[in-house]
Amino acid sequence: MQRLALQDSPPNRHSRELIMKGSITAVRRALHIVAIALSVGGATSALAQATGPSMVVLVRHAEKASATDPDPSLSDAGRARAEALAAALTHSPPSVIVVSARKRTAETAAPIATKLGLTSQAISLDGPPTAHVAAVAAAVRRARGVVLVVGHSNTVPAIIKALGGPSLPDICDASYATLYVLQLARDGQPARLVLGQYGASDPVGATACAGMVPK
Repeated sequence: MQRLALQDSPPNRHSRELIMKGSITAVRRALHIVAIALSVGGATSALAQATGPSMVVLVRHAEKASATDPDPSLSDAGRARAEALAAALTHSPPSVIVVSARKRTAETAAPIATKLGLTSQAISLDGPPTAHVAAVAAAVRRARGVVLVVGHSNTVPAIIKALGGPSLPDICDASYATLYVLQLARDGQPARLVLGQYGASDPVGATACAGMVPK
């Protein structure tokens, strides 16, 4: 059963949160609705798109094959989730894809990149995490149209914050299904964040890990 509810997002009273659950078709349609909703007031007009991205979609990489390999590939479940991401973005195809310099992020983006004939832009993880986050945010701000960012449990929330979104906790280790849609602040309007789910649902309790605090 699909549940589609619009409510104020607890981390930031200026943001908006949309919970999308259901089939890939339902999420695709919901993303299309989100794109239309975020365009109200001309935010995604030709002028706006000429000065930055119209929409930023962020996900954590899909399930990995190893918990000990420092640079693992995706597991079978992860590859299935990567295909689900490509399906979910059918009506909101990215024009730019930004990943980290790790195989699991590139492999998560691979199905949609191949489908659209795009080459993912890999951002180095060398140096402090703040440098990586700043470099990703800069790449996003230079882009036009829809931007897909595939990151990690501790970088996706930081990237959202760096782009003007609300403070969010790190993503729990067992959680992979959340999809974040961000419209950057523009023309005096604050950034707006939408949350969705895609692919196989996370196990019960996957988002209730210890130490989950906004930062």
